[in-house]
Amino acid sequence: MSVVTGSRGTKFARNVIRYLFVLILSLLVAFPLYWMMVTAVQSPNATLAYPPVFYPVEPNLDGFRQLFSDNPMAKWLLNSGYIALLTTILTTALSVLGAYALSWFTWSGKFAFGLMLLFTQMLPEALIVIPIFKIYQDLNLLNSLSALSILHSAFVIPVGVWILRPAFEGIPREVNEAAQIDGCTPMQILRKIIVPLCSPAILAVAVVSFFASWADYLLAVTMISQQELYPASVGLASTMSQLNTPIQVLLSGGLIYGLPPVILYMFIQRFVISGLTAGAIKG
Repeated sequence: MSVVTGSRGTKFARNVIRYLFVLILSLLVAFPLYWMMVTAVQSPNATLAYPPVFYPVEPNLDGFRQLFSDNPMAKWLLNSGYIALLTTILTTALSVLGAYALSWFTWSGKFAFGLMLLFTQMLPEALIVIPIFKIYQDLNLLNSLSALSILHSAFVIPVGVWILRPAFEGIPREVNEAAQIDGCTPMQILRKIIVPLCSPAILAVAVVSFFASWADYLLAVTMISQQELYPASVGLASTMSQLNTPIQVLLSGGLIYGLPPVILYMFIQRFVISGLTAGAIKG
C-alpha cells in the first residue's frame, strides 16, 4: 500500500513540476505581448520611467489616433491584405498541382524536381534579393503589389508542395483506379476526389502562405518604394526616423498588424494541425 501511495505522490509531484514549468514558460512568452499592449495605451514618458510600472498609467488611445491620422495605416493594411490574399490563392493552387504531379504520376525527372524544390529552401532570401531586384527592375515589376505576391508565392510553393505530397499519397490507389474506370480525367480526379479528401492539408498550406506573405518585410521593402503601396510591415518601419522613434505609435501599429493572423489562426487552428499531420501515418 505504501509503495502505491509513494508512486502516486511521485507522479503528482512530477505533474506539479511539469505544470509549473509550462506556466513559467508561457508567462515568459506572453510578457512581451503584454508589455506591448501596456505601452500602446500609455504615454511614452510613462513607458520610459524608471523603475517601470507593469500596468497602464493614465491609459489613453493617442498612439492609435496618431497612427491613423499621421500615416495611411488603413491603406497599408489593405495593401498587406491584398498581397497576402493573392499569395495564398497562387500558392495553394500551384502547390496542389505540384503535389499532384509528384505523388500520383510517374515521369522522367520526378525525383530531381522534388529535390530541386527542397534545395530552394536552403537559400536565405537575403542572399538572392539583389538578383531578384535586378530582374524585377528590368521587367518593370517594381512597385507592383501583384508582382510582389508572385515573388512571395515563389518562396512558399516548395513548402506547400512538400506539405501536400504525403497527404495526397495517403489516398488509396484504388480510389484513382475506380475513378478512371468511371471515365474521370486526371483533373476531374483531382477536383472531385483528391481536393475534398485533402482539404485540411490544403487549408494548412493556405494558412502557411498567408502568414509568410503577411509577415514579410525584406522582399517588400526591396521591391516597393512608393509610400501609398507600402504593406503594413514596411509602413510601420517607415514611421521611425533618425531623430525620433514613436514607441507608442509603433506598438499600437504592431498590435493592429498582429491581430488578423491571430484571429485567423484561432478560427482554423484544428484544421491546420490536422492538415500538417495528414499523411504522417499510412495504413
